[in-house]
This record gives sequence, C-alpha cells and structure tokens, in this order.
Amino acid sequence: MLNMSKRGDREFLMDMLIACEKIMKYTRDLSYEDFRRNDMVIDAVVRNIEILGEASKNISEGLKKRYPEVEWREISRTRDKIIHFYFGVDLSIVWDIITVDIPPLRKKLEKITKEEGWEK
Repeated sequence: MLNMSKRGDREFLMDMLIACEKIMKYTRDLSYEDFRRNDMVIDAVVRNIEILGEASKNISEGLKKRYPEVEWREISRTRDKIIHFYFGVDLSIVWDIITVDIPPLRKKLEKITKEEGWEK
C-alpha cells in the first residue's frame, strides 16, 4: 500500500495530469449526445474530476503561488459541486469542463512538470 504521507507536489500534480489525460481519452471522438448516454464514461469522467479536485487541494501554497495561472480553488470547488450534487449534476456543465477546461489545464500542468523537472 502506498504511504500517502510521502506524497508531495510532484505526485499530486501527476495525479492531476493523469486525470486530465484520462478524461480526454475517455471522451475522445464523443459528441455530447454520445457522452450523456454513456453511464460508464460519465462515471469515469466524474471520478477523474474528483481526483483533480482532491489532488489540487493537496498542492502546497508555494507551488500554487508560483503558478497562479492554474485556477486551483476553482478546480477544488468544481469537484465539491459535482460530488455534492452528483445525482442532480447537469451533464452540460460536465461537458463544458471536458471540452473547455480540461485541455488548457492539461497544458498548464505539463508546463509545470517541465519547469519543475518532474516530467514522466
């Protein structure tokens, strides 16, 4: 079992990057209609949005201050909204997260991993 106390910014940032990559992979070539009819993809995407939010909450204040272009608080808030309202979640909002927010977030996270020397 992984010792969670040994996890730091690098590990949490990698969790976020992997979650972005999974969301993009799971929804590649899907239309909104395809997405909203596929419970398995919805569950996988929501789970990875949870991971994004939880990991972002664990990033140190120092790293957050060095990279203010990442909307750290908004990422955790999005996770909280989706979790608290999961059964009534508006899939069009999730779709906007997938299509509008995730691609630029992934680029920002990739930039951080390069600048910090944390490339995979």
